Amino acid sequence: MSENTTIDFIYLSEQDMIRAGVTDMPKCVDTMEEMFALLHKGDYRMAGPNSDSHGALITFPDESPFPTMPKPTADRRLMAMPAYLGGDFQTCGVKWYGSNIANREKGLPRSILMLTLSDIETAAPLAYMSANLLSAYRTGAIPGVGARHLARKDAKVIGLLGPGVMGKTTVSAFMAACHHIDTIKIKGRGQKSLDDFIGWVKETFPQISNIQVVDTIEDVVRGSDLVTYCNSGETGDPTTYPMVKREWVKPGAFLAMPASCSLDEGMEGPGVRKVLDNTRLYEAWYEELPKPAHNHVPLVGVRFMDMIAAGQLDKAELEDIGKIVANEAPGRQNDDEIIIMSVGGMPVEDIAWATVIYRNAIEKGIGVKLNLWETPVLK
Repeated sequence: MSENTTIDFIYLSEQDMIRAGVTDMPKCVDTMEEMFALLHKGDYRMAGPNSDSHGALITFPDESPFPTMPKPTADRRLMAMPAYLGGDFQTCGVKWYGSNIANREKGLPRSILMLTLSDIETAAPLAYMSANLLSAYRTGAIPGVGARHLARKDAKVIGLLGPGVMGKTTVSAFMAACHHIDTIKIKGRGQKSLDDFIGWVKETFPQISNIQVVDTIEDVVRGSDLVTYCNSGETGDPTTYPMVKREWVKPGAFLAMPASCSLDEGMEGPGVRKVLDNTRLYEAWYEELPKPAHNHVPLVGVRFMDMIAAGQLDKAELEDIGKIVANEAPGRQNDDEIIIMSVGGMPVEDIAWATVIYRNAIEKGIGVKLNLWETPVLK
């Protein structure tokens, strides 16, 4: 009996991904919640010595003898983000993350992402897929998981800094998790992005009857039940990162921070609950980065690692959302507690959402079937 050595896989374009459900935010939030439960159990692996690395980044020198070598400009990234996820997923893969802010001058998005999903037994490819929407939706869904467990049930007001792609997906996730939202306050850099965002909100969420464009970051935060910073910008000097001051934050607010942010002493102090998407992710970052690490990765979770190293914060004060999702730690405990959640982004999220979309595509016959080989030349 001859062995069947044929390997076929599917290619999914961005439009194929949409048809297969990549923009279904409520389903994405559910999938990320399932992923966090597996993360808490330990049924996953990522790269790095502690299996929790964000990815492997190619870095470029400030000065190079090669005129064609890229410069380390803002948002210039070439990164491989591999992961395995167990449970009902049982897949592995890698997202290739390419980013260059100069892309916008060419009418392209800052980042162009692709994902290879593979069979865990043979490592044969299952799918090669466009990953811009995949990545954007899984990133936005994480604040939604946080809001499901940590926001007040009667939350009505969103405060958003940065009305771009990440802002849209984070708002979508908040809407999936909180059903009484009727107001959004936004601060952006340019009129075009603000107009685009406002048009999108009106079309997508007509229940948001009050849209306010505000002038300051303080205005974004004050009076908001849900706060998120989705801005982009240069790293290096934390004093230039958007600030959150304790005096701005109303009792009971939930803050989800997937972008650069600095906190004042009141927010860094013991009166604010500090939740991370995965403590080990930030520990891996801290091991890999020059110090202080917050100068290089501008997330509040990395700032917490710097504080622990300096003796300014006890690691026991940090909580993992996975433990909360698994019902092994409390969610919101009262209407007044202030909770901030750092969102770092992990390749296990990509693999989780990619697996769901791949299975949808197979079930619906979406995508282009490609052949790797009938019989491999080398065995």
